Amino acid sequence: MEECRVAEVLLQIDGISKSFPGVKANDEVSFQINSGEIHALLGENGAGKSTLVKMIYGLMQPDSGNMKLSSENFRPSEPSKARQSGIAMVFQHFSLFDALNVAENIALGMENPPKLQDLSEKIETVSKSYGLPLDPKRLVGQLSAGERQRVEIIRCLLQNPKLLIMDEPTSVLTPNEVKTLFETLLRLKSEGKSILYISHKLEEIREICDYATILRGGKKVGSCIPRDTSAKQIGEMMVGKSFSNPSRKTRSFGEELLKVANLSVRTKDFFGTSLSDINFSVRVGEILGIGGVAGNGQDELLSALSGEEKTSPSTIKIFDQPIGRLAPDERRALGMRAAPEERLGHAAAPAMTLIENTLITSHSDDVINQWGIINFDNVKEKTKDIVSEFDVRTPTLDNAAASLSGGNLQKFVIGREILQKPRVFVVNQPTWGVDAAAAAFIRQSILNLASHDSAVVVISQDLDELFEICDTFAVLTNGRMSKLHDMRSLSSEDVGLLMGGSDLDLKNHDTA
Repeated sequence: MEECRVAEVLLQIDGISKSFPGVKANDEVSFQINSGEIHALLGENGAGKSTLVKMIYGLMQPDSGNMKLSSENFRPSEPSKARQSGIAMVFQHFSLFDALNVAENIALGMENPPKLQDLSEKIETVSKSYGLPLDPKRLVGQLSAGERQRVEIIRCLLQNPKLLIMDEPTSVLTPNEVKTLFETLLRLKSEGKSILYISHKLEEIREICDYATILRGGKKVGSCIPRDTSAKQIGEMMVGKSFSNPSRKTRSFGEELLKVANLSVRTKDFFGTSLSDINFSVRVGEILGIGGVAGNGQDELLSALSGEEKTSPSTIKIFDQPIGRLAPDERRALGMRAAPEERLGHAAAPAMTLIENTLITSHSDDVINQWGIINFDNVKEKTKDIVSEFDVRTPTLDNAAASLSGGNLQKFVIGREILQKPRVFVVNQPTWGVDAAAAAFIRQSILNLASHDSAVVVISQDLDELFEICDTFAVLTNGRMSKLHDMRSLSSEDVGLLMGGSDLDLKNHDTA
């Protein structure tokens, strides 16, 4: 219990509440963060974590309740006020400009930045001292995802914060980068700084966090010492019920459904990654996992497979039919579905309702007949099915996609595609930002889809995910793909090496 913790209290939250139309995001939440503590804030998607953090950081104002920082009343009216009080935040989605260098990006996030030369020297000194070395003159567009995160962290550290808030900090990192990050966080802890750590990766929580506060339905429902609590117990506290890990059934592979041969795509994005000579095939019942650090061609590969980027006709085939020149809707008519990594604006139209977002990807006769007439009753029923089966938390079906939490929007997007029962399904980061129970459900849904005669391509940076559901594995590095490997023959160390760009071919692990 919190009253047993005897360290100095840094941030005290007392009875914080916040409501929006149709939902109470936070309901009299109370907890404390001590000085020199790594404190986890946990909860399933829609539990109220993001709303609470936004109030701490000054992006929102609470309806009621109080906050104290170092025993002083604390209610920041905007983020700049929070930063002045010693609160810094590293967001899940980086707010960086690709065309500017590291020093220029950091300067933009400072209230009173020093001269660029002086700032560059500080960046070099501070980044090296914390084991996160950065070249202040490098363009951000040339950095890996892990290096981009370093920029955000160093920007925060230059402000000498008392409390550092980190939202899903390891979602785009390799295992080695996670290790480096944890070393940095432990260094900050030893200096008396506090960290509020938000993540759905429960084993990471158990490894790095001293204490955890758990939200469910906007309320605080419990707390624990993570290292003394199993990941399963923490997960069940979050969702209020038990859940099972995905179950893999033995399945045989059938005919080749998707074949990619000599696929090369020159990126149109200045900071993108061109694809070079990509070759693979996926059979009926097979799940191919494609790993790799973000920015190595994953987005470009999905665009080529989905039809957003057209290629030579025979470089991509479904049922031995060349589709390289076909548009996305033509490929969907053949039974292909795709779910990109970027949910808002790419996978879903932000201002459209959930019903409308269901409609724009539906091609079945029961939704749009041969004369082009829309059956809105059927569209509504399909949307209900998605929301119900994938546990999408939304006040109504008429809510805009942008109103959903990131995790709930992810569940909606994945559910929308899977429930159309595609013969070929390509998905980038299927469980990114979703809670443990939702991740288990999505992974089981992908396994079930494959067992019903579909071929699936899963692009992911999550090692646990790849091992849980994939039959074969390859890695993308600098737009090149390794050979395919039998997932059962690989260790986590092998996969980590592959994802880090080492020993790309691993010839001793090749599939037959």
